[in-house]
Amino acid sequence: MMFVRERAGGLQTAWPVLAGLAQAASIAMPGSGQAQGWLQILSLVMLATVLVRIAKLHPLSPRAWRQSAWSSGVFATTWLAGSFWWLYVSMHDVGGLPAALAVVAVLALAAALALYYAVACAVWVIWVRDGLASQRPGLASALFAALWTLAELMRGRWLTGFPWGAGGYAHVDGVLAVWAPWLGVYGIGAIAAWLAMRMALSAWRLQSLKALVLVMGVSLGLQAWGPSFTTSAGMGRVALLQANISQSTKFDAASGIRDALQWYNAQLRSQQQPLIVAPETAIPIMPRYLPDGYWSGLQQHFASKGHQMALLGVPLGDRGQGYTNSVVALGPEGMGNYQYDKSHLVPFGEFIPPGFVWFVRMMNIPLGDFNPGGWQQASVLWQGQRLAPNVCYEDLFGEELAIRFKVPGQAPTAMVNVSNIAWFGDTLAVDQHLSISRMRAMELQRPMLRATNTGATAIIDHQGRVTAQLPRFTRSSLEGEYEGRNGLTPFAWWAGQWGLWPLWGLCCAVLAFGVWCKRKA
Repeated sequence: MMFVRERAGGLQTAWPVLAGLAQAASIAMPGSGQAQGWLQILSLVMLATVLVRIAKLHPLSPRAWRQSAWSSGVFATTWLAGSFWWLYVSMHDVGGLPAALAVVAVLALAAALALYYAVACAVWVIWVRDGLASQRPGLASALFAALWTLAELMRGRWLTGFPWGAGGYAHVDGVLAVWAPWLGVYGIGAIAAWLAMRMALSAWRLQSLKALVLVMGVSLGLQAWGPSFTTSAGMGRVALLQANISQSTKFDAASGIRDALQWYNAQLRSQQQPLIVAPETAIPIMPRYLPDGYWSGLQQHFASKGHQMALLGVPLGDRGQGYTNSVVALGPEGMGNYQYDKSHLVPFGEFIPPGFVWFVRMMNIPLGDFNPGGWQQASVLWQGQRLAPNVCYEDLFGEELAIRFKVPGQAPTAMVNVSNIAWFGDTLAVDQHLSISRMRAMELQRPMLRATNTGATAIIDHQGRVTAQLPRFTRSSLEGEYEGRNGLTPFAWWAGQWGLWPLWGLCCAVLAFGVWCKRKA
């Protein structure tokens, strides 16, 4: 009996670790960087099987919730640490934080975020351990999907939110991607969670195959129908600049700053495309500190052209009013000033949470305390297009981008992401961020023009397909066409009006129905 218990306890750790590693790999497979939707579902099936086993072995024992919390916490910690382990590079290799402290920081963040999933799975086991799972497997699966989605939503919104590596991103190339313009990335994750638990409850018997056929059949049906919620707003041409400046030298006056100013100045003046986009903090110092005539020279260059506009990242502000991580437009005379200020700031990198000044001081983070911009900043109008900038990981928050679609007549026709993820080196962060941008393009059916410092600089069409891309960690410019779009997807409509509250409400309604059914039984 003791051997059986020890063996069961080992499985409750070993299997969640393996499943968590599979979940992390499904977001961006090491080696290829490609998303693997099938692996994401399989990893959840592995976790769900452990939870079902706990519920059956300990139907009336208080140990059930502890064991389920432990197993799911191990799974989530492994998955999350495996998804954003590259934070170590930014903290240690670039920021100079001691290696041991950087490792602890990554694991502590992953473990803290894993608590959402541990609580969700413990609640599910408590709910179903008296036979509900076997009596009503469809409802039990829906309860798991609702709880799992609530955990994802909490991770993505509370305490500024850090939804990097959400399960839905694994399906950017899969059959479930067809749900993106309807339900968004969290909705895709909910479908995957329902399917995984349904398969675990039926142990791959006929019922699980029916569930698989149902989900895949409906998804393939939508794919064959191919609804397009948007129409063309015309074609445009763009040049996207990628300087490939190392983060360790980016703010060094004698190397990175001088290199950036020289290269971007030459590129901005020599490009012939009507739209030119340079990355986040392409100009790494505020205009008033630039060499005499540099900023005014660029302004005069574009003012005199008449047919060109540049969007480029630059820090703005002063000590009195504060600083902003901004995108400015340089265009023809009479165009007027345009400035977009980053709204969703990165904790520790762009603002200092209360009580963590000591931590930030241990790292070499220049420009580390910005003021946020507003949530409904206007698009910039250019040659019949309404271009909506977003900075770096702001495209991780689809519901925030959707706010700009609240008024259909003012909705962007194209999105422009300017990023600098040189902080994370040559890691899977580049592939993961590209998939994030692709998901936003599919949710909103808008092209995404990505200008980055080191990659992935790319043109993504309104269906999430990469139509052109620069090699990573090279210095070059990418020239190509994009097609702006008018109209609203279902996701753009409901998320633009109410954010993610409809999903919160739906998940809570499922839980309320589960409580009602349990009391009735």
